[in-house]
Amino acid sequence: MTTMSGAYTWDRTFRLWDSYFAVVWVATLVFVLGAGHTGWPLRALSAGLLVPLVPWYVALGRPVMREHPTDEHRALIYLAGTVALFLPSALLVGETRLMTFALVPQCFMSLRLRWALIAVAFINVVPVVGWALLWRPDGETVFFNSVFAVVTLVFSAALGSWIIQVIEQSQERAELIAELDASRHEVSRLSAAHGALAERERLSREIHDTLAQGFTSLLMLVQAVDAELVDDPPAARRHLALMEETARQNLAEARALVAGGAPADLHGASLPDALRRLAARHGAKVAITGPVRALSAGPEVVALRSCQEALANVRKHAGSSTVVGITLAYADETLTVSVRDDGCGFEPSAVTDGYGLAGLRTRAAEVGGTARVDSAPGTGTTVTVRLPVPPPRSTP
Repeated sequence: MTTMSGAYTWDRTFRLWDSYFAVVWVATLVFVLGAGHTGWPLRALSAGLLVPLVPWYVALGRPVMREHPTDEHRALIYLAGTVALFLPSALLVGETRLMTFALVPQCFMSLRLRWALIAVAFINVVPVVGWALLWRPDGETVFFNSVFAVVTLVFSAALGSWIIQVIEQSQERAELIAELDASRHEVSRLSAAHGALAERERLSREIHDTLAQGFTSLLMLVQAVDAELVDDPPAARRHLALMEETARQNLAEARALVAGGAPADLHGASLPDALRRLAARHGAKVAITGPVRALSAGPEVVALRSCQEALANVRKHAGSSTVVGITLAYADETLTVSVRDDGCGFEPSAVTDGYGLAGLRTRAAEVGGTARVDSAPGTGTTVTVRLPVPPPRSTP
């Protein structure tokens, strides 16, 4: 049996069967040469017939029994040659029948069960019958040899069943191991693919919420400066300064994105301070409620990115003259951030594309939170993100 080295238990333990065959063969040879009731020439001839069994086993028998599936044609050739050497020796010297203990397992290793049982019966019965007909021993000797043959036959059937069971279990185990190995590789492949997809989605959201919005702001500021260069130079200079600040902010966000760190606004600052800087760039007002406390990076990043997305949507859809307010509320087990505007509003159910609202909800869901958009035509828009946070530690 052999597809891969060590694939089957049978392969890993086959040397045990080689040793078993060698021990039985040597013991049989000793018994044959030591048989006192038979003349020396017959014992020498019987022993000589046993000698070719070793190279015959090494050259053909062993490879046949290790094949998977077994080639029954080659197996029959091997067993026929083995019986041709064993049977004459067993007829000449009865002690040769000890060799059946090595030949019987080979029948079950190389043949299907029905053919194996036929071969085993032949190996156990025919030598006794032939020996009795050739030498005409007394009735008591025939009786004891017949009992020995029956016991050997029963033992052979029991041993053969066990061998067949071991072989089948080894094959099933090997197939199961192969399936598990294939499943493990498939799970690993799918996990890597899922990880790559999740990372692409994360980068898409980060780029959309930071770099893309920054470049959009730069384009709008370029248009404003172009219109103000002649008629309102002071306003143009203010917008140029804002362009410089936006470009620096975009550069900082790009570096943070590459490094995998926190957003630039949160670097070395608290969440309220980051929201105030963000609100100042968009002309919004910030209100903080509840006891401010330091939180883990996850909720703070989601809160900041949600505000960036909401403010970008306000600027894009509601216009620059819209009044915008940001509320950051700290509670015992939740952090809530709301961005509201008095713009033209829209119908949330009509929005079916874009990264904005979908990315906002995905961000909130990643930390176990929720994102809600309340709007209607003519009534403004409110974006509310509620995130779970650990309760504050009680101080003695």
